[in-house]
Amino acid sequence: MTPAPRLDRSGIAARLMVAMALVLVSAALAAWMAAGAVGPGLFHRHMAQAENSPGTAVEHAESAFASASAVTLAVALSAALLTALVATIVLARRIGTSLGSLSAAAGQVAAGRFDIRLAQPHIGAEFDELAIAFNAMSARLDQDEGRRRRLMADVAHELRTPVATIAAYIDALEDGVQDLNAQTVDVLRAQTSRLTRLATDLAAVTQAESGALRLDEQPVAPGALVEAALSAARGRADTAGLVLVGEVAPDVPVLWVDRDRIGQVLGNLLDNAIRHTRPGGQVSIRVQRRSPYVRFTVTDTGEGIAPEHLPHVFERFYRVDTARDRAHGGSGIGLAITKALVQAHGGTIVAHSSGPGRGAQFVIDLPHG
Repeated sequence: MTPAPRLDRSGIAARLMVAMALVLVSAALAAWMAAGAVGPGLFHRHMAQAENSPGTAVEHAESAFASASAVTLAVALSAALLTALVATIVLARRIGTSLGSLSAAAGQVAAGRFDIRLAQPHIGAEFDELAIAFNAMSARLDQDEGRRRRLMADVAHELRTPVATIAAYIDALEDGVQDLNAQTVDVLRAQTSRLTRLATDLAAVTQAESGALRLDEQPVAPGALVEAALSAARGRADTAGLVLVGEVAPDVPVLWVDRDRIGQVLGNLLDNAIRHTRPGGQVSIRVQRRSPYVRFTVTDTGEGIAPEHLPHVFERFYRVDTARDRAHGGSGIGLAITKALVQAHGGTIVAHSSGPGRGAQFVIDLPHG
């Protein structure tokens, strides 16, 4: 685990105050030293000259005091100016170097170099926080760029198969090799449906993740949501030879949610569980109160998910042999849509599994009240 960067908590304002204090201290110290080393000698010399010079002793004393004071002040001012000059040069160079590095790094990021990182200049908490924020932004852009490239590659892969199938059948029909019979129509319809589902899912997850999704929130009983989801999935469960179970605790409060969107969430999870559970298995959905949340738990006895894949199952098009295989017929972004819709409601969703062959569990927490 990478250790957190050390943050210098002293700000640039505090450092400027320290520099000003050094200037004042140096001036006072120089004045004190000049007064002690130069002043007595000058005063004594003037008083010695007074014996052989015209004028009263008081006049010579005043002249000696003025000369000593002038020399002391000149030395003090010179020391203060020198200290201020050194402090200004040091701070200006460090601030200029830090801002120059930031400007150069920002230019590289603007040019598409998202692997650029800044070292903390340690000239103030503000500059260190700026460097940390810049590095976090650059890292996020780097991750987003990687996801974008993977998304484009995955979309191209997903489109290739149905498009190639449709093109092959059209060529066969044109060449007279294939007849336009019911089987051919079914294949073409299945492939076009796959393309339509992919386009719809991509639009849904993009809209949800961008925050542009509008929710029609209203009070809904969790039991009604579960009943609707089970009714919609029961036919597929029966066809797959699975037992479908629903359980809602009696103390569960009403939720303020978009009924259709949460129904889509539960439907996606039930469909996912049904696809990955063998005949004779069980898929269940349970609802409990976990104040200040209402917890929905969808559990199956299916293929399970390996531990190394659990953090990635909500990513678009992320698939593994046992968890999200293309052969099951999903678009590859159903769980990404599910997570985006849950987060749009202010909730969280996590996946659990004890490993391959030991089933999977998806836990949703939605705020209530």
